[in-house]
Amino acid sequence: MIQIRQLGLCPYATLFQKMVDFTTQRTPETPDEIWLCEHQPVFTLGRNGDPASRISTSEIPLVETDRGGQITYHGPGQLMVYFLIDLRRKNQGAAEFVAAIEAQVIRLLKAWDIPAHLRPGMPGVYVNQAKICSIGLRIRNARSYHGLALNVDMDLRPFQEIYPCGYRDLQMTQVREFVNMPNLMDKITAQWLKDLHAHF
Repeated sequence: MIQIRQLGLCPYATLFQKMVDFTTQRTPETPDEIWLCEHQPVFTLGRNGDPASRISTSEIPLVETDRGGQITYHGPGQLMVYFLIDLRRKNQGAAEFVAAIEAQVIRLLKAWDIPAHLRPGMPGVYVNQAKICSIGLRIRNARSYHGLALNVDMDLRPFQEIYPCGYRDLQMTQVREFVNMPNLMDKITAQWLKDLHAHF
């Protein structure tokens, strides 16, 4: 049984620490959890990330974190999904788990007639070669934390202050560029939860 928590808008650094604490303190009997939220504006840098990937300075803070991947941006209108999962209990390796997450994102987007796809050697999900979903996990003792960021209905301009995911020419996109309707974040979140219960 997976516990789903919808946390609303919250600061990244606080939630990061809560993920670390949860993973450190959990036991083999602890139920898995998935946290959904949005973040206040923040850049995050993976544990092997290059700080030079931030190419301009603004008031948006930078938080160094222990997930995989390079630099990215989080802000309101971006759906964050954090996977606090015991992979040993699921009998999955890290690569298989990431592939399952990518497949879920592609399923969700195709339900909205968005032609999502993968790019070889580049984690995440793309539409017409532009990135719509970033994925960065940490696996500790076969337990995952961190997760994905799906661009839904947000201000994409802060991505211009960085080389997203370390790529100089990578363009970012979002669901709003393909779907025009009110309350888009609520609808995408509802679709995500429906798919989650059906396939995860």
